[in-house]
Amino acid sequence: MVYRVFIKKKVLRGLRRLPSEIENKVKTLVAILAAHGPTGPHAWQNYSKLSQDEYHCHLTYRYVACWRHEQGTITIEVYYAGSREDAPY
Repeated sequence: MVYRVFIKKKVLRGLRRLPSEIENKVKTLVAILAAHGPTGPHAWQNYSKLSQDEYHCHLTYRYVACWRHEQGTITIEVYYAGSREDAPY
């Protein structure tokens, strides 16, 4: 099954301020989410389920990404990518 992955505008604006290595990792994560769904990135560092609909993983030690997926839909929303100190969990 192919999932539709949306990235919030705030995340897209914030990606420009992050190192290019992190921006590339977010693009890779989005591709993995689209192909394998919200639980696809088990190989990523510290991947975990935050709640019934929310997930996160570490892109590096310092940076994380968070996304949500409502059960029964094919839509995934990346709502945060940035410093783990400012992460909304």
